[in-house]
Amino acid sequence: MSHRDKVSLIDNTTQEISISHQAELLGISRSSVYYRPVVDEYDLLLMRMIDEQYTLTPFYGSRKMAAHLRRQEYPVNRKHVQRLMRVMGLEAIYPKPHLSRPGVHHPIYPYLLRGLIITHPDQVWAADITYIRLHRGWLYLVAIMDWFSRYVLAWETSITMETGFCLAALEKACVASAPGIFNTDQGSQFTSSAFTDRLTGKRINISMDGRGRCMDNIFTERLWRSLKYEEIYIRDYQCVSEGRRGIDYYFNFYNHERPHQSLDYMTPAEVYFQRSDARVEETEATSLSSKTSNFRPQSVT
Repeated sequence: MSHRDKVSLIDNTTQEISISHQAELLGISRSSVYYRPVVDEYDLLLMRMIDEQYTLTPFYGSRKMAAHLRRQEYPVNRKHVQRLMRVMGLEAIYPKPHLSRPGVHHPIYPYLLRGLIITHPDQVWAADITYIRLHRGWLYLVAIMDWFSRYVLAWETSITMETGFCLAALEKACVASAPGIFNTDQGSQFTSSAFTDRLTGKRINISMDGRGRCMDNIFTERLWRSLKYEEIYIRDYQCVSEGRRGIDYYFNFYNHERPHQSLDYMTPAEVYFQRSDARVEETEATSLSSKTSNFRPQSVT
């Protein structure tokens, strides 16, 4: 297991085991849990350009991305681009050899959505992480979306890629409801036992994309594209707090005000809560019908 994977297993939301003890058990130093790669102004500029191009062409690996940057007259080699894409948590989307081999360090869950007809809210939720650029630095953002309605149930940001902020988003999303299926990629945050145990503990079926196949999670990929072109690239956040406020504003706008053509120009909130309410009413009506059909009036003597 790589050092980065070990760091991602740290759960900073639990009070049962301190971060120091978790680090000791994993064989890493406590300071490395809070480490952020040092990048200079030139690297930040390159990361901004990589982010914009990756949003347009997520199939670009480090080789094509380096070629693209050089065509823009930014002298950079492939290893430099690989390092920056690793910091950003980006991976090209294209088939790789031996995709069917199970992972050595975590269980492989099947992809449960192929051919599945999604008919109602809370049938399938999906989660994903993306890189959010700032004027001087960056954030990582995780969001959990209901696939039927496109409603964003919860989101959290972090300055590191550890598992804690993903767990916080999961707990927030599950306050009022829970899905039948929860779909993610095979990122170490989602394959960690801390995360999968929370799902199985709630009797949620786990589904995972194949590596390098973000189109298996296409709706969250479209969400990132909308977020970045309609908010991130326009606002150019200066700092972490400004970025968090902007993301909060956008997701509330996206859920409650932004109509979707695929939803017959309704908003995600209208579809999610309308259908949820309808299912509750249907369940209550069925329950009442069952009770009345079994009712036997007593004779009066």
